[in-house]
Amino acid sequence: MSTSTSTSSQPASAAKYTLNVVPLSDALAEELSAWRYEPPFDFYNWSTWKVMQQLGIEFGDAYIRQQQYAAVTDDNGALIGFAQFFPILGVTRIGLGLRPDLCGQGQGLGITLVQAIVKEAIRRAPDDEIDLEVHVWNTRAIRTYERAGFIITDTYEKPTAAGDVTVHCMSYTHTSS
Repeated sequence: MSTSTSTSSQPASAAKYTLNVVPLSDALAEELSAWRYEPPFDFYNWSTWKVMQQLGIEFGDAYIRQQQYAAVTDDNGALIGFAQFFPILGVTRIGLGLRPDLCGQGQGLGITLVQAIVKEAIRRAPDDEIDLEVHVWNTRAIRTYERAGFIITDTYEKPTAAGDVTVHCMSYTHTSS
């Protein structure tokens, strides 16, 4: 599972990035769990690696990590993002994140990240539709997803541990990329 992408349609600063979608090793998973986003994005912070392993949640469960999660690294092997490929009948729902210090820099790296993840989702399940969920208040992410070829197809309330949140379901159009 190694997908690379570098697009010339991105701003010059993002075009220098070649991103690799690789297995999420224990070491990379531990690094990922330590990422901390500033409010209001701190909603996306993970539990500590030790807690995730003890409870067997998300990528703290070795089987789930192997089946659903991947790391996105640069050419130097540095972790810059992650992806989850959640299978639903006929659909691959992706979850993703960009390393906090790289968010909102205006370099187009988010679009390049999304394109690499979409390419991997297609490789894994070429006949599936691809979608994702995003909080309606996260306009920065919504703009990035739209630029990467997603459109809003539904809006609904989703229950979470912190209470109900309103999310958009965005579907990949397969005409962009």
